[in-house]
Amino acid sequence: MRPSILNPLFASLSVLKGIGPKLMQPFARLLEHDPPRVIDLLFHLPYAAIDRRSMPKLSEVVPDTVATLEVKVLQHLPGRGRAPYKIRTEQGMQTLDLVYFHMSADRAEKMFPAGATRYVSGTVTQYNGNWQMTHPDRVGDEKDLAQMLVIEPVYSLTEGLGAGVMRRAAAAAREKIIDLPEWCDRAFIEQQKFVPFAAALRRLHAPEEVNDVTPDSPLRARLAYDELLSHQLALALLRMRIRREQGRKNIGDGRLREKIIAALPFSLTDAQQIALQEITADLSSEHRMLRLLQGDVGSGKTVVALLAAAHVIEAGRQAAIMAPTEILTRQHYERIAPLASTAGIRTALLTGRERGKERDELLEKLAAGEIDLLVGTHALFQEGVEFHDLAFAVVDEQHRFGVHQRLALTEKGEAVDLLVMTATPIPRTLVLTFFGDMDVSELRSKPAGRQPIDTRTVSLGRIEEVVEGIGRSIASGARAYWICPLIEESELVDLAAAEDRFAYLKERFGKAVGLVHGRMKAAEKDAAMERFARGEIQILVSTTVVEVGVDVPEATIMVIEHAERFGLAQLHQLRGRVGRGAEQSTCLLLYRAPLGQAAKRRLSTMRDTEDGFRIAEEDLALRGEGEVLGTRQSGLPGFKIANHEQHGALLEAARKDAALILARDPQLTGERSEALRILLHLFEREDAVRLIEAG
Repeated sequence: MRPSILNPLFASLSVLKGIGPKLMQPFARLLEHDPPRVIDLLFHLPYAAIDRRSMPKLSEVVPDTVATLEVKVLQHLPGRGRAPYKIRTEQGMQTLDLVYFHMSADRAEKMFPAGATRYVSGTVTQYNGNWQMTHPDRVGDEKDLAQMLVIEPVYSLTEGLGAGVMRRAAAAAREKIIDLPEWCDRAFIEQQKFVPFAAALRRLHAPEEVNDVTPDSPLRARLAYDELLSHQLALALLRMRIRREQGRKNIGDGRLREKIIAALPFSLTDAQQIALQEITADLSSEHRMLRLLQGDVGSGKTVVALLAAAHVIEAGRQAAIMAPTEILTRQHYERIAPLASTAGIRTALLTGRERGKERDELLEKLAAGEIDLLVGTHALFQEGVEFHDLAFAVVDEQHRFGVHQRLALTEKGEAVDLLVMTATPIPRTLVLTFFGDMDVSELRSKPAGRQPIDTRTVSLGRIEEVVEGIGRSIASGARAYWICPLIEESELVDLAAAEDRFAYLKERFGKAVGLVHGRMKAAEKDAAMERFARGEIQILVSTTVVEVGVDVPEATIMVIEHAERFGLAQLHQLRGRVGRGAEQSTCLLLYRAPLGQAAKRRLSTMRDTEDGFRIAEEDLALRGEGEVLGTRQSGLPGFKIANHEQHGALLEAARKDAALILARDPQLTGERSEALRILLHLFEREDAVRLIEAG
């Protein structure tokens, strides 16, 4: 249960004055939470501030700077046709034109009555030797002046949300901030010169100086540390819980693994062999395993997971592999089942699709020990799924599952060993951030026989040539993905872009073209992917839904439209959908010129290397951790406030403090316990609180 002291912060945004049903949707989109809450808005910090305190004489204004000016309205100059509406004002002997586009005469005359004194604030420029201010940010009379002479926070916005609405909403949310008990070590607070959490949050939304809101501001650092501490504490609790119970030795004799290896169409890479040795050593020890296996696209993680599962099955126990989506789960099963059957391993598939009698029979076999390896979605940890003797659990693309879900799977057996996998290589500098002290195995090489992917950058001005080239390729039996641009963080806009491109290509190539997008039902997506896999569709137009896990070895062409709009990690994931067979593959990165410096560097990195680990490091250097951690960009869990570049030094302090807290008070019952539990709830680490309560 969330402490009642936090209820005002977790209330719906609709409790704020002026936030009606119409505004809830754009706020939900901006804050990435539906319905949006007060806390979501408070953690949406301003990225800059405008100093409106300067009130110079017009003769002293520096062009292209923000100033607040006292002026007298002289006359209105309505524009003809598309020309703007101007209000001529004066200060002393000089004039200032206030310029508005699409302003009605009625409204203008109401705001600026002739002869009235007005205070205007905005950017002052010179045009043809005259002073002007286009669309002043603030306009008021003498009683409004005090509210104008402030340092004004500037927030990122989205369609349907203006700066004024955002500013007023943030000010209303600020009123809901409450003083909370201190959870940080007092000596550390004094050393860092941190103000209390509530004071820092209030001042960030009502800055007293422009520097208050900069990325390296001490106020931001305070909140970043709180977020890092909550995260490190949650990780430490998970690790303590998993490691607390003594493990069970799983000693395999190698007979099943030998049969699987003999059935493989390729030899294991050195990296696969090393990772397998590390995992089987953990499985054979008395300590419970908690290991991360990170490998690039196509590096062979699934085979390593299967061979590790075979090790515990040789010891007479069961294994489970859990994946986040039905497409990925079925694909794992289709890869694993034929190899497992050559070794006599009994496998089964459990997703939301298995129902009724079929599901009941499967669960009976599982409980009786007649299934050795179960592959499934989150359906695996639901009530009613009982294993005979689960010893080993694999969680794929683990960032999509919460701590509680991972634990629920490991609690299906006694002292279950846990292997989590990710296909998104994580820079070494961030591994600690996500996984604490988890042991790490890496697969840095690809299986033999995989050819390098020919990656080229092509201007969108040559799209006709690209389409003609694809036409020639599909005539000779090739298959191609066409990924549509990530225009903005809106599924509807992405979908519209995909549907337009689908219609265009369908006109050229008829039934050879198919469409997949995120708003389709799982069964429809699967059906379209299966038709593509069978070759009934040769060009698959898609949003980024194919990013992770879809495997069609016959697909040899990847076209990414508006590649400059994608993050490096996502471009790399998408490219990894081709080059999975023996045929030469091509990736075409279509871009709109001119390219900015960062986009140019991203695309040249894609041309230069296929090493996902190098790409991950470059991605971090290019975009900073805030972007690398964004789920839409790279599939990794992000922070709302903490930024690796600015707050990296605080991470180690948070990790050490979390370790010290639990060493002294593992059940959080001591002096700081109530405050630390509030901290965990504040940053929505409820899974960690459940771990404490479960003992």
